[in-house]
Formats: sequence, C-alpha cells, structure tokens
Amino acid sequence: MAEKVLTKAASFYDVYERKSGAQDVTHYCPGCGHGVLHKLIAEAIDDFGIRDQTIFISPVGCSVFAYYYFRVGNIQVAHGRAPAVATGIKRTHPESIVISYQGDGDLAAIGGNNILQAANRGEKITVFFINNAIYGMTGGQMAPTTLIGQRTTTTPRGRTAANEGFPLKMCELISTLESPIYVERVALTDPKNTSKVRRAVRKALRNQIENKGFSFVEVLSACPSGWKMTSVQAKQWMVDNLLPQFPLGVFKDVSKELEPSERSKVVFSTENMNELLNIPSEENIRTDVPKPLTKFQNPRIILAGFGGQGILMLGLGLAQAGMQAGYHVSWIPSYGPEMRGGTANCHVILSEERIGSPTVSKPTVLVAMNLPSLEKFESQVEPGGLIIYDSSLINQSPKRKDVKVLGIPATEMADNLGNTRIANMIVLGAYIAITGIMPKDVVVDALPIFIKHKKLIPLNVQAIEKGMAFVDKNNGHA
Repeated sequence: MAEKVLTKAASFYDVYERKSGAQDVTHYCPGCGHGVLHKLIAEAIDDFGIRDQTIFISPVGCSVFAYYYFRVGNIQVAHGRAPAVATGIKRTHPESIVISYQGDGDLAAIGGNNILQAANRGEKITVFFINNAIYGMTGGQMAPTTLIGQRTTTTPRGRTAANEGFPLKMCELISTLESPIYVERVALTDPKNTSKVRRAVRKALRNQIENKGFSFVEVLSACPSGWKMTSVQAKQWMVDNLLPQFPLGVFKDVSKELEPSERSKVVFSTENMNELLNIPSEENIRTDVPKPLTKFQNPRIILAGFGGQGILMLGLGLAQAGMQAGYHVSWIPSYGPEMRGGTANCHVILSEERIGSPTVSKPTVLVAMNLPSLEKFESQVEPGGLIIYDSSLINQSPKRKDVKVLGIPATEMADNLGNTRIANMIVLGAYIAITGIMPKDVVVDALPIFIKHKKLIPLNVQAIEKGMAFVDKNNGHA
C-alpha cells in the first residue's frame, strides 16, 4: 500500500543558514502570501526537475528574502532592476530557468520601465509579481497599486486620484504589448483561488521550460502587518477591496499557439575578444617585470578626488599598464552626482592570482587628490599600507601613523608643466617609483591605449618622469 509523505519541497533549504536569528523559520508575518507562493513555486521546481537550472532574481523588499530559502541559483539586485538582470542572465544562459520575483513597490514603481521593456522585448523569463498594494517591508508607504482611499504612512488621509493618481494595473498594461505570451492575475484568498495560483505558477514555468516566451503572473497577496489587520481581516479585505479593483483572470494567453523549442546553451566565440577589450596578446605581455617588495605586491587600490581631476583615467592607466606587465587586473569606477566638480573614485586591483571580486573595502594603497577623499578613505587603509596625497590641494597630512605616507604637490607640478590635468600622471609616476610595481617603460607603452589625444602623450610621459623624480629626490625608493 502506497504511503503519502508530506515534506518540505527539496528546492527549499533544510535549514536557512543564510538567515540570522532562528534558522528553521521564515521572516514572513502571519497571513503573508509570500510564504504560500514560495511553497507553490518550490513544488513546481521540484516536479519539473529544474532545480539545478533555476536562477532566482530577488530585488529589494520582502522579495529579497527568497535568497535565504530557495535552494537554487540566486542573484540579489538593486530596486526595480530584476527584469534587466534577468534579461542578461537568460541571454547568456538560455538553457537556464530565470525567475524574476518582485513586489508592487519594486516592479510597478522604480522598476516600471524595466518590466515594460523586458515584456516588450519578449524576454523568455518568468515574472511573479506580488501585489499587496503597499510597501510592506519599509514602513507601509503608498505603492503604485495602493487603492483610492487606502491609508498608508505616506497617504494618512487616503490616496486620492487628484493627488497621487489611480492605482496601476500591471496585467492590463503588459497584456497590451505584442510580445508577452501569457499574462494572468490570481489571488491568495481561499483554497479555490490558491489552486488557481498553483496552476498559473506551473503554466508560467512550463512556458519557459518549453522556451516559448515572456510570462507574467500577478499574485494578489495580503500584508496584514502593513495593513494593520489580523490575518483573517486581511483575507476578507482582499475579497472586499483588492479583487474588485484588480479583477482576476487571464488577460493574454497565446502559449498554445507556439511550438516548444530547445533551450540550447550559447557557446561564445573568443575570436578577437582580446583585441576588442584592449587585452594585450601573449607576445605583448612582459614576462621580465621584477617583483616589487613584498609589502607592495598584489595591491588593492582606491583612487579618489574631484570629478575632472582624471581619477578614473588614472585608474584605467594603472589597470592597462598592469595587464601589460602580466598582472590580473580589475577596475571599477564610482561617480558622485556630477561628473565634473562632484566626487569620483575608482577601485583598482593588480594581482598575480585571479581576482575574485573587483571591489576594494580594505585598500593597501590610497591615492587622495582632495581633502574629502582623504577624510573618507584614510581610515580604511590597511596597516602597513601606502597613502599618496596631493599636498597642493590638501593642507593637512594623514593622521595615520601605521602607514607609509607620501605627500606630493602634483597639481602645482602639473601647472608648472603647463597643464593641471596631468597631475594624475605625476601621481602615477610617483606610485610606480615608490613601489616598484612596474617599470616606467611598461606604463609609457600603455599610454596610447587609454589616452585619446595622441599629441598629449609626450606631455604625459614628462609628467610620469616628474613624479618619479620627485620620489627619487624627496623620498627615495621604498
């Protein structure tokens, strides 16, 4: 006689080790629909046998908690950007099953354009949209789907059409586009409707398994905490208020008209890749570059200053020269609100081994071209590290006593050469001189790659030499 055993879906972790606090329970409030929807998705993943192929995209809001629970691939993304990231993942891994899991404050607000464009392109992903008509995680603010008259922390007198506009109906919007193949709205209210949610989840995933196109399932869900109700009251409020405003049903379904097709893995060609990315060919990579002293090896560098000081170009130049010197390199820029006059910094890593992450949280080298940058990053430099600062613009020395410090009047020296914009190259010359990370000729050979105006290359070479000479004269080789 067969025995039916009810267990947690295998697509859930047995213990939620990624979660702080009690690791055998979820974050979700009593009556919240997220947990129920998670269960339905996990069971479908198990039944379809796609766990090892599934990649979950979870953005800001309660949706982000999926990372703790689902035993599948998972990428957490910025607010509203799940469809954009899902697009990139699906296009590079078309054999995978990509799920974009989003709430109403995420998908319909800051992510509104992202979801419309992904749907309009017909990206072959599955989107589960949880609509509870409120920002549930961040304090109960009004969402794009908040009802007329509904009170939230940002609409204490109730939402009005005149002031905040009408609630957005995402199924209705998306179903007007040509590319989506399946658009349905369902609700987690009672067993009958929950059964329809289960069918919708499976249909949306089946469409992707069969490589048919873009599927969008909107799930009306309760948020008792945000609505300040009991679970029972919240379910009834959904029936009385949400369902009349957001009618259930299939808004578009052309999936039966499409034939299943194979989800084949993309094989990318590396032909001309090095040339396209300005990566030096093997014959152009130097193998005779001497190693610097141990304390200067494998540097993790933060370069910072005002926009317009050439901070990002300095980082690019250092990374390009590093490649030609045979290092593994990475470079990540960071802008302030304005490109010119605002703040700018970048992270550069030069490593003898492959680089796991390009971000630098504990730099071994800091180059500060203005006082705000010195004040911001000085404390982050590892003990025994190096701080180089522009003493022309910074009128105080670093306070740290456990790091090596070089103050160089880079801007003044550049002005004397006739162009203040080459202060960055003076600093580059000083850095390679004090650390011995690479010889001058490697840097000079890299200049034509990252400097657009070739007539300025001789001046940049002169600036590098001035920076090196300053170290030789005032500091000596470290």
